[in-house]
Amino acid sequence: MQAVRQRFALWLGVVTWVLAASVSGSSAQELAPPLSTDLAAPFSAALSSDALPMPPAPKPHPDAPAEAAETPIENLLDRAPEPLFSDTLVPYAPSVHLNPAGAPAENQGALYLMARLNRDSQPIEKGLIWRIYSETTNEEGRLELVSTSEGGDAEFRLDPGVYLIHTAYGYATAVNRIVMGRDVKSKMVTLNAGGLKLEAALTEDNAIKKGPLLFDIYGTEFDERGERKLVAQNVQPGKIIRLAADTYHVVSRYGDVNAVVRADIQVIAGKLTEATMHHKAAGITLKLVNAPGGEAIANTSWAVLSPGGDVVVEANGAFPRFVLASGEYEVIARNNGVNYRSDFEVQTGNDREVEVMASDENTAVAN
Repeated sequence: MQAVRQRFALWLGVVTWVLAASVSGSSAQELAPPLSTDLAAPFSAALSSDALPMPPAPKPHPDAPAEAAETPIENLLDRAPEPLFSDTLVPYAPSVHLNPAGAPAENQGALYLMARLNRDSQPIEKGLIWRIYSETTNEEGRLELVSTSEGGDAEFRLDPGVYLIHTAYGYATAVNRIVMGRDVKSKMVTLNAGGLKLEAALTEDNAIKKGPLLFDIYGTEFDERGERKLVAQNVQPGKIIRLAADTYHVVSRYGDVNAVVRADIQVIAGKLTEATMHHKAAGITLKLVNAPGGEAIANTSWAVLSPGGDVVVEANGAFPRFVLASGEYEVIARNNGVNYRSDFEVQTGNDREVEVMASDENTAVAN
């Protein structure tokens, strides 16, 4: 029993001494053994940020907006294709008329088409006519029309196969071949076209604003019969005609007789060419009268002759009117079996009446 008490007293004394040392500020390092090298290294590594295990990324809520990230180019469905100036095909998915999955129908490909006048012009927004033909012919030996579209850019859903794309912008056209699969493609068509605006005038300050004025546009080359290819006919003045870039032979007709002028005009791709053609002509009204300034005699037939005797124009009535090229003419009026003749001159821009006197001195024999 005495031994137990001694051991308890010794234990109590040690505890009391330790507590006293702590209170007096003794270093814990002096009391505790140092960490061994084998234990300290793993502990230090555990404190390194590189060694800390990363927690798993939280799963987004189904209604939460998607995180901003770089979008692969092939998934950019909300922008137009990059401008192309050649026939190179590039993948593209249009932003409209797609199924909910953002892709064409399972068994079809998508084709997006745009066109421009030349390499430096903006895409055409209206006035285009697109026609898609199958490359194979039908039983009649003709290409089958698959689809059409009008306006600016166009989008088509096509079965896999080979097609011909016919693009028309006024009288300017282009044909391209394309092979379609079940993917999405785009094509920029360069038409190499421009515009032509035609006017006419009698003098520099006397433009022809009214009257029977029309233009015909021809190609400059002749065929095997020596004829030019007619491109556009009966074109009104001031109207813009869309044409492929080239040189054209333009015929301006003022009236229906002989007031005709011709010119070769060049159309430049991407440009509007404005041309004014000058006529030497005037409007002439014929009257058969019994006295100067008198009333016109009805039931009269007319023949206007050139100085060489060739018939220029014929007509019937009391007041026939013509547009004639400047120059000298002979006119013969026939009434009640009697022919009356007179000479007159046409001066450029001088519209006037020509009176033929129904008198014995003006009678003539005309064939």
